[in-house]
Amino acid sequence: MTGFDAWIGRSDRATDTLRPEALERLGATLGRRFDTPPPLVHWLLFQEWQPPGSLGPDGHPARGGFLPPVLHLPRRMWAGGRIAFHAPLPVGVPLNRTRTIRAVEAKRGGTGELLFVTVEHAVASPEGLVLTELQDIVYRSAEGAGLRPADPAPPWPDALRREVRPDPVLLFRYSALTGNGHRIHYDHPYATGTEGYPGLVVHGPLQATWLALLAEEAAGRPVRAFAFRGRRAAICGAPLSLLARPEGSRIQLETRDDAGCTCLSAEAETG
Repeated sequence: MTGFDAWIGRSDRATDTLRPEALERLGATLGRRFDTPPPLVHWLLFQEWQPPGSLGPDGHPARGGFLPPVLHLPRRMWAGGRIAFHAPLPVGVPLNRTRTIRAVEAKRGGTGELLFVTVEHAVASPEGLVLTELQDIVYRSAEGAGLRPADPAPPWPDALRREVRPDPVLLFRYSALTGNGHRIHYDHPYATGTEGYPGLVVHGPLQATWLALLAEEAAGRPVRAFAFRGRRAAICGAPLSLLARPEGSRIQLETRDDAGCTCLSAEAETG
């Protein structure tokens, strides 16, 4: 029991439409052109904008809305997720999203107490289900540094490799595209002084988007399933390597910082 088990099964609905302007803005932000919706573009939809008085100190909506009011663990992040793509995401068509809290689980980690909340998202068009997603949201204490020491990951000599260098403008624009108010991505004094990171933090979903695009480049076909997990914060201003290593019908993926440490790991299925 976590004290929040009553939230399991809680559900709500929202409606939105993917418009061509969103593809143009995402493409401009990433320095690419998207003639069709890329994987994970649905993260630009179904945003929740709250007035200033309804925001928490981290810039996210204050605790106690749809998600459980986890007040004793001040740090809140998106830890990872699993997505299954059932049909292409249509442009200019109303989409319905149903989200449901599926699990609330307490754990202990290197930083102390953790609370994981798993939320299922189902996105459908008038033609039927487009995608399903399970999002893992983690709450943790404010103790310790935001970025802990880690060992470099084993080399992937045969991997397809690309390099990006996230800067503050890119992080700001991606935050705006996704309606993400978390201050660790744009407020340097908050990220360093309050949350203990050495700089601004690169969004996990942004890293996942880069990796999903790399998976499609490596396979030459669309991603049908994608799973990712945050391992270590990637810090703005430093080069970030994107790696893709095919293994049969699956592609193993990672982002690695300039020390060679894994920041986000992922696995894609294509075909």
